[in-house]
Amino acid sequence: MLSIVPDIDPAVFSLVVVPIFIFFARICDVTIGTMRIIFVARGMKTVAPVLGFVEVFIWIIAIGQIFQNLTNPLNYFAYAAGFGTGNYVGMCVEERLAMGLSLVRVITPQDATDLVNYLRAAGYGVTILDAQGKQGPGKVIFSVIKRKDIRDVENAIHEFAPKAFYSVEDIRRAAKGTFPVVANPKPFHLDRGTRRGK
Repeated sequence: MLSIVPDIDPAVFSLVVVPIFIFFARICDVTIGTMRIIFVARGMKTVAPVLGFVEVFIWIIAIGQIFQNLTNPLNYFAYAAGFGTGNYVGMCVEERLAMGLSLVRVITPQDATDLVNYLRAAGYGVTILDAQGKQGPGKVIFSVIKRKDIRDVENAIHEFAPKAFYSVEDIRRAAKGTFPVVANPKPFHLDRGTRRGK
């Protein structure tokens, strides 16, 4: 009976296949580890332990290959390269998922009426406070938004208040709020606003 798995020369397997396996295994476990740390910071108690289990399981397999092939320096390079690449991939994945909420704080000495009107018309909750800065009176604008909407809010700030100072901070937990209506909304406990029409 013929084997469906081709024979691989032991030298090729040790010098090529094992380092490649270690490299991609490290990418996987570090990517998962990066996501796990982010989920822990956001208080997601159910997802983080599952990711931690998968992360350590993959890591044990990868480190086992290292100890079985201690004489091959390519394994060490693959291990380190996979670690670095995994950090980058993990951050990219988390950025694409854009889970959670952020607080946008805008400080401007200008008239912020146009910016506030745009944000409210787009469905964002906005709180405005009077402020006194070095250059005189101004306004402080607060808005809690979904992370996936950060780019839209930043573009609005650049357009309607180009000289404003603003900062964006992650929020671990929030109750209530006003957010733009999504195309296919799922029920959750948030007061919703109305999205600005095109």
